[in-house]
Amino acid sequence: MRALVAGIGLGLSQPADTLPRSLAPVDTLVRVVPCPGVRRAAVTTILFAGNSVTKERILRAELDFREGDTLALADLSARLEANRRRLFNLQLFHSVVVQASCGNGGLLVVFGVQERWYTFPVPILSLADRNLRAWSERPDRWRRIDYGIHLSQYNFRGRNEQVLANLQLGFNRKYELFYEAPGLGTYRRLGLGAGFSFSQSRTVDYKTQADQLVPLQADAGFPIQRFYATAGLRLRHTVQFLTALDASYHRERINDSTNYYNPNYYLGRIQREFLDLTLTSTNNKRNTFAYPLTGQYAQARLTHRMFLDETTPDITTLRLKYARYIALGRGFYYAAGLSGQARLARRLAYADTRALGYEDLVRGYDEYVIDGRHYGLVQQGVSYQLLRPASIRIKALGNDKINTIPLALYLNIFADAGYVAAGAVLPQNRLPNQLLRAVGLGLHLVTYYDRVFTAEYTLNGLGQTGYFFRTDFPI
Repeated sequence: MRALVAGIGLGLSQPADTLPRSLAPVDTLVRVVPCPGVRRAAVTTILFAGNSVTKERILRAELDFREGDTLALADLSARLEANRRRLFNLQLFHSVVVQASCGNGGLLVVFGVQERWYTFPVPILSLADRNLRAWSERPDRWRRIDYGIHLSQYNFRGRNEQVLANLQLGFNRKYELFYEAPGLGTYRRLGLGAGFSFSQSRTVDYKTQADQLVPLQADAGFPIQRFYATAGLRLRHTVQFLTALDASYHRERINDSTNYYNPNYYLGRIQREFLDLTLTSTNNKRNTFAYPLTGQYAQARLTHRMFLDETTPDITTLRLKYARYIALGRGFYYAAGLSGQARLARRLAYADTRALGYEDLVRGYDEYVIDGRHYGLVQQGVSYQLLRPASIRIKALGNDKINTIPLALYLNIFADAGYVAAGAVLPQNRLPNQLLRAVGLGLHLVTYYDRVFTAEYTLNGLGQTGYFFRTDFPI
């Protein structure tokens, strides 16, 4: 790819010493060719190489400079690196490199990208539970398997749009289609999203007992069915800063048995309809989005739920999340995250009391769920880089989009703490209104297409230990 960029530059009849054959040294992704006696220079040309699918205007919209802008050469390397990361964090490319050189009285800036594979038809073979530990505790676990196909089309039309579709059969059935355009127009600032989902399950977790979900399985049919349709707008300030406003319609139905055994599941109803209005603001300043080592992340989400029966009280939910990542030197990195939820309503159905153990989790409590209105979670860890980011090239595969496997490995020691505030709690549930804490040791593998795999050994506040496997970065 670097040779391709250099070739484009040479084709512009620049002086031979201004655009060397190799775009950048091995140890850097940014190259600034010295311009003797020049302190500031105007950008005369911006070129892109390697973007055979991605439209050039999509890339130009991410840059914070244009042709005609005058840049100071003293901080040009830092400026180019910031823009290189903007392009890389679009998550459209395996790598991005950049070079600037002087010629014809101005700056020539060349970005070289290596595109990923964008179409993924992935077979679905998954467990119909929250995690592996919860699945293994089920007596009917071998029936609780889902299968089908998940289709992801990233960078649709070369405009960084996404189309996601699910056809899932087996224990749970799901039919979904979603479209996401993070930015439209010349400056890619205003975008939209839309989609629908219909799901059916052969079992429903109708209550929480001993801090674990209790399933109810129907002899025939599906004890719970859900449908929703959503649409929304996105205000994309930068690739790092996004505000989204979404409206969605939901229709949910349970069978008579579920309502009989837990009349509070939907507050005495077997069907409910509601509208959700959600405002989400995300500021993502991590150095990379897959496995961040430096930077920070902040998100605030406010959701107001209005039930259409005119008797069920509305629910307002505020969720906050903040994380900070710091390089400590000598291969050590520190990460800390804070997250929490506040839920306001006169009454809550059982289905609306989810707190820890669902999206957010105190590691080591994987087999438990803790229900309540409000919660707080603190996570922190120190990682040591066992294997620096490197690539394994499979020569038998001729396609550059899939024949290079990136690998990085980190040893991680961590500590989590969480608390769920709940009102009336069934006596058999002991974890609400209690401090939850855990420590552990883990291995984190970062590889293909931003995939992160973790293996952890954890000791929780109940004195229980266990091994856990996850497929995302925990903080």
